[in-house]
Amino acid sequence: MKVNRMIIGKGERAFNIAMNAVGILVTIICLYPIYYVLISSVSKPFFVDNGDVLLYPIGLNLDSYRQAFSEDGLLLPYANTFFYTITGVAVNMLFTTTMAYALSKTRLVGRRFFTLFVVFTMWFSAGIIPTYLTFRDYGLVNSRLAIIFGFAINTYNLVIMKSFFEQVPASMEEAAFIDGASNIQVFMKIFMPLSKPALATVSLLYAVSRWNSYFWQMNLLTSDSKIPLQVYMKKMIVDGYAGGENSVILSQSSTWSQVTEIYAVIIIAIIPMLIAYPFIQKYFKSGITLGANKG
Repeated sequence: MKVNRMIIGKGERAFNIAMNAVGILVTIICLYPIYYVLISSVSKPFFVDNGDVLLYPIGLNLDSYRQAFSEDGLLLPYANTFFYTITGVAVNMLFTTTMAYALSKTRLVGRRFFTLFVVFTMWFSAGIIPTYLTFRDYGLVNSRLAIIFGFAINTYNLVIMKSFFEQVPASMEEAAFIDGASNIQVFMKIFMPLSKPALATVSLLYAVSRWNSYFWQMNLLTSDSKIPLQVYMKKMIVDGYAGGENSVILSQSSTWSQVTEIYAVIIIAIIPMLIAYPFIQKYFKSGITLGANKG
C-alpha cells in the first residue's frame, strides 16, 4: 500500500506539472498578442515594420499615443463607447434581472412556455437582414436608442440570473410575503442583495460585450458623431489601408506611423476593461458556477 501511494503521488505530481506547463503555455499564447501590440505601440515604426520587435520595444517613445490623442476623431468615439457601455449595461441589467426573477417563480402562469420561448432564441434568430429591416421600419437607423435598447437581453446571461434566483431559499421569500412585502420589495431587498456574485458576473459579460461590440454599430450608425471606438478603429485600419496611407517610407528616425498609432488606439481601447476586471474578478467564478448549477 505504501508503494502504491508513492506511485500515485508521483503520478499526481507529474500530472500537476504537465497541467501547469500547459496552463502557462496557453496563458502566454493568449497574452502575447496584447503584449506585442503594447511593445509595438511604444517602438519606432521602422523596427516594427521590419519585424525586429518581438520581445521588447525598440526605440522606446510615446509619440504614437500623442498622435492618437491629437486626432480630432478619437475622443468623441471614446466618449460614445463609455456612454453605450454604461447606459447599455444599466438597461441590460434592468431587463435581465426582472425577467429572470419572473421566470424563476413557479407560480408564474405559463412559466414553462415562456422559458422555452426565451431559450429558443439561443439557437435560432431572425437573421441579419430581417433584424436590420426591423430596426429600419421602427425608424431606429442612426439612432442611439437602437444600440441601447435593441440588444437589451442576452439569453445566456438571462439563464445565469434565472438559475441563481432559483437557488435563493423559498422560505426567505415566504417570510417576506407574510410580513406584507410586495414582489418588488422581495426582489429589491432579498434577491438583489443575495445575488451580488451573479450580478457582478453578468454585468461584466454585458460590459465586455457592449465595449467590444462592432457589427451592428457599424451598420446602424451612419453619423460619425455617434460611432463608438470600435467602428472608429475600423475606419482607421480598413479605410486607411484601402486609401494607401500605410505606403509611407519609414526611416529609423520616424517615431510613429499609422500602424503604431493603430496599436496605440488598441491599447487605449482595452485599458478600461483591464482596469475594471480585477475589481469584480472575485465574483466572476462563483457567479458562473452558482448560475450553472440549475437549468
